[in-house]
Amino acid sequence: MRISNVMSLDLQWVISSLLLFSYTLYHFVINRKKVSNSAISVNYHFTRQCNYKCKFCFHTSKTSFVLPLEEAKRGLKKLCDAGMKKINFSGGEPFIVKRGEFVGELVRYSKETLKIESVTIVSNGSLINEKWFKKYGNYLDILAISCDSNKEDILKKIGRFANRKEHIKQLKFISNICKIHNIKFKINTVVCSENWQEDMTELIRIIKPARWKVFQCLLIDGENCGNDAIRDAKDMVITSKQFKHFCNTHKNIKCLIPESNELMRNSYLILDEYMRFLNNVNGKKEPGFSILDIDIYEALDKSGFDRKAFYERGGKYKWSKGDNIKW
Repeated sequence: MRISNVMSLDLQWVISSLLLFSYTLYHFVINRKKVSNSAISVNYHFTRQCNYKCKFCFHTSKTSFVLPLEEAKRGLKKLCDAGMKKINFSGGEPFIVKRGEFVGELVRYSKETLKIESVTIVSNGSLINEKWFKKYGNYLDILAISCDSNKEDILKKIGRFANRKEHIKQLKFISNICKIHNIKFKINTVVCSENWQEDMTELIRIIKPARWKVFQCLLIDGENCGNDAIRDAKDMVITSKQFKHFCNTHKNIKCLIPESNELMRNSYLILDEYMRFLNNVNGKKEPGFSILDIDIYEALDKSGFDRKAFYERGGKYKWSKGDNIKW
């Protein structure tokens, strides 16, 4: 009886140990998966509305839908809980919705309530005024303005023209406001058939952005090419050699960050206006289910996001107001 009892105790110990090991292993795998799939940096295109008509745009105005503010905030909270450290608000044109109040409230909520490390906006700049900065500037880390040329006639050919404001003059105006409010200023440039031979060195040296992101014109089926597209950007496309020429022209500019089509593809987490991740693996922006409706990690699994490619293109950098950047 004694021997039987001892064997029974030993068996119970083995079973308990196996159960404990299995439990520990399960949570290790789950937590590791969550870390590897964390939404470290997200681009939320909350509107497709825009007052510009850029010929190469790859997020065109197919709808005018915008989520209610509280629903957008709920989605941002889920992203924050999933490890998001940087949120970028884009469009369309972010400042077109409620004259910038909508994006302003999202910026405030992201920084003040969620304590996100980096809160950024990409805009064409045409609707921005100083009043907005006085109300929301303290909550913004980076403002990126799209500018593809230092020549107004080239900008008009591309489609960066909607009113009487000169784009470059507005660019300089906004960069000065950013300095006053300690916001890092950034320029985004799409290199296309209209500007690949251009030298923008003088403009960049005058404005002195913290970063100058230079993209190769990218075709997305259903957006700027294909049967279901609003516009056709095929004439705007350049070769890798032409893109390299533009980059070499500006190779001495320290803030230059070139991104070819190969670097861009799948290295961005993009949410559309319904808060659906857009999967670009097959050359399209195929939406999944909204993160408002399903588990955030399930949505991330199906997003096509390449975390390794994100780091390889320099996706993580000094992106908060408190970080010092050397020119």
